[in-house]
Amino acid sequence: MNIYPAPLEHLIRNLSRLPGIGQKSGARVALHILRSPKELAESLAKSLLDVKEKIRFCSVCFNFTEKDPCAICADESRSNGVLCIVEGPGDQFALEESGAFKGKYHVLHGVLSPLDGVGPEDLKIGELMGRLGREAIQEVILATNPTTEGEATVSFLHKLLSEKGIKISRIALGIPMGGDLKYMDSITLCHALKSRTPLSP
Repeated sequence: MNIYPAPLEHLIRNLSRLPGIGQKSGARVALHILRSPKELAESLAKSLLDVKEKIRFCSVCFNFTEKDPCAICADESRSNGVLCIVEGPGDQFALEESGAFKGKYHVLHGVLSPLDGVGPEDLKIGELMGRLGREAIQEVILATNPTTEGEATVSFLHKLLSEKGIKISRIALGIPMGGDLKYMDSITLCHALKSRTPLSP
């Protein structure tokens, strides 16, 4: 027997299907929505429908956008010949939020993972090569995550892009700000040593 009324149980079950939200978190969110004014539920329902109906992929970089091309691809001030390649939209949003990058992006929508059946044809690599033929790209920054699959993707792209005569760089990997060496794993320490930068005298 369910402890919650059927409509509430249904909402909790649907919320629990979202990443990072288990049964308890789903119940907490559902009860909050139930106690809140009806306007919150209506606004939330409209927001959910809007993202499904209005958000699409940018035809240039393949990030999520409402207008095609997206605001970044349409911004002529960002045409500086530098293209940053990321795994997914979340990575692009994080880099953009930092304000440190002023070039353009290309979203792969995944990484190479032969064990999961993900090959080059499953990613936006063909579209990337097409962009390199159309746009005046002088440097490509590979900004995949430091995972086995991310590194395999970097290796594949490096080999592919080396034939194009374009400058290729990899984001630095290693110890995060405020990190403690004794708590770092061996892969992170290895990357930190390989990515060391010289200090000027």
